[in-house]
Amino acid sequence: MTDTASQDSDESRENGTDNGSRIYDPDADHNFPDEKLNAVLEYIDADEEIQTYLEAQNVNAVDRMRYNDHGEKHIEIVRNRALCLYDLLKAGNVDFNGARQQGLAEEDESVIIALAATLHDVGHVVHRDEHVYYSIPLAADILDRVLPEFYDLADQVRVKGEVLHAILCHHTAETPLTTEAGVIRVSDALDMESGRSRIPYEHGGRGINTLSSQAIKRVSLYEGESSPVMVEIAMTNAAGVYQVDNLLKAKLRDSGLEDHVRIVAVNTNENHEQLVERIEL
Repeated sequence: MTDTASQDSDESRENGTDNGSRIYDPDADHNFPDEKLNAVLEYIDADEEIQTYLEAQNVNAVDRMRYNDHGEKHIEIVRNRALCLYDLLKAGNVDFNGARQQGLAEEDESVIIALAATLHDVGHVVHRDEHVYYSIPLAADILDRVLPEFYDLADQVRVKGEVLHAILCHHTAETPLTTEAGVIRVSDALDMESGRSRIPYEHGGRGINTLSSQAIKRVSLYEGESSPVMVEIAMTNAAGVYQVDNLLKAKLRDSGLEDHVRIVAVNTNENHEQLVERIEL
């Protein structure tokens, strides 16, 4: 990856400079009711305990294990892309069964997605290994404090169960039973750009996760022609195929979104012979 491309990706990651295809804007028009979601987002973004968890969960992953980012910026990106993905799926009339089967309202679908995206990696404060299973009790405690601000007791229980299910199923070993959980599973893999692996790379990390992430310049979500969503991935060399094929494809498989999401990866490096120019999943 060129220095300029790496710098652009890092600046985009750090400063939040991006386009509307990747960032959820509370003030924009959406294909779903967003009033409750926006109130929940404002609350959790100002919550000291949650924000401390998001900072602390990166210590084991990055500082101690030299792994890719799993902290505040990762959560911000995953949550943004989860909500953008949800918006596109709603525009495509994709059914969301999680909230509906619990007798919750349509407005609760996005709340479930936002809370699960925010809390899915808190288990990293315990250990990177098997972190998803540590995330469940930690997230449950946080939800017990947050949900009473927005729901009565019965709906607290129902929303909590759906959020925890979505958190659990971002792990490929578990199968999502709701569309909401499928969104979290896929969105977790959509944070793959080079800025995510900058720290381990600068510390000499040359594992396949780090090198393949360094090859990804940009990930964007658009309305598709043959499916509700097209994910477009710009990469600068063939190493990026690992992120697309082994990680994103693995997350998409059995997510319930396979028929609704099309993935296109394009090699944007015009200065060298290209082993891979374009792949579609």
